[in-house]
Amino acid sequence: MDNRKLALERAQELKENINDYLEAQKNIETGFKMADRSAANKNKLLNFYNASEDDWNSWTWQMKNRISDVDTLKAFLNLSEDEAKELRDLSNQYRWAISPYYFSLIDFDNYRDSTIFKQAVPDIREASDDGEDDPMSESTTSPAPRITRRYPDRLIINVSNQCPMYCRHCQRRRNFGETDEHATMDQLKEAINYVKANPEIRDVLITGGDSLMLSNKVLDWLLGEVNDIEHVEIKRLGTRALVTLPQRINEELCEIIAKYPPIYISSQFNSPMEITPETQKATDMLIKAGAVLGNQAVLLKDINDDPHVMKKLNHELLKVRIRPYYIFHAKTVKGTSHFITKIETGINIMEHLRGYTSGLAIPTYIVNAPGGYGKTPLLPEYMVSTSEDDITIRTWEKRVLQYPNKTY
Repeated sequence: MDNRKLALERAQELKENINDYLEAQKNIETGFKMADRSAANKNKLLNFYNASEDDWNSWTWQMKNRISDVDTLKAFLNLSEDEAKELRDLSNQYRWAISPYYFSLIDFDNYRDSTIFKQAVPDIREASDDGEDDPMSESTTSPAPRITRRYPDRLIINVSNQCPMYCRHCQRRRNFGETDEHATMDQLKEAINYVKANPEIRDVLITGGDSLMLSNKVLDWLLGEVNDIEHVEIKRLGTRALVTLPQRINEELCEIIAKYPPIYISSQFNSPMEITPETQKATDMLIKAGAVLGNQAVLLKDINDDPHVMKKLNHELLKVRIRPYYIFHAKTVKGTSHFITKIETGINIMEHLRGYTSGLAIPTYIVNAPGGYGKTPLLPEYMVSTSEDDITIRTWEKRVLQYPNKTY
């Protein structure tokens, strides 16, 4: 058989490997595919608030008009009386708030199936959950105010409990509180002094809450202080504003980011519906300012626990120049157990990524070790056995092959 015929047969075999995804993706909603529906929802919200396009594009307007009451939800969603009562009861126990922008991404007519609604609006199952307040043991890995340290050469500075939206699966739900509070300047100075006193720290992640909820003035000062520490090589910003409040990415913010390279921005997109034309505008601005963008998705039941949905999410991320970095297994945080999947679900997703799509679209699947002992990568088993002269490997197609394991 000639080589061309062999190649054509192999190409046909490869095409058959992706047919199920090509069929499934037709029914996967994305922010770009559903842009017209979201725009119609936006107009309904603007009419409700008697607001303008300029208001909508203002991140401070979005923050002032976050939705956090049942009556406003009912103005757009056909909540049943039972649902409304449950939400009112839950509102007395758990804080919640949704930016108008993120709310506009919900399918108002089919909100119960919306991945946006499920991440944003409290669920009655939150009230009967016996998870942990602090499964990552952040309280016992904080050697200085606002510092979390779990690794030799890097640490977190937690600057705020404020977010554009209080995600129902958040690992720091215990910090929501009743009001938005930023770190005090004294606390931030103590955190900076800790970094200065420990020359092995080369990587500083500024997060919260959401790091971009700081004012531009404070963020400029803080990045400048960290940038001036000689042994710090990398500054990172942890934010979900790209997802829930892309209006926060404006010219003044980008001017600040451009001053202190290299800055890496870690986002958290969990659904293809979250990647919108507004997202692309924000990422274009950040990239022009020199930022490097990555995504840390959380594996969530009924949100993205399907191999085709996760693949589509990663493809949509790459299209707006965000590199898929991690998939986190959901943590056992009190109030979030209805989001938690089996570990096997994550492994199965990884099985359906490796080989089936480009390496750029394959993040690392991570479980956070109990007790604050850090990120642990989990992978399907590709090495079957070893011997003195060779190893047995399993390919992404489950072909079992021998590979030489010796020096020459």
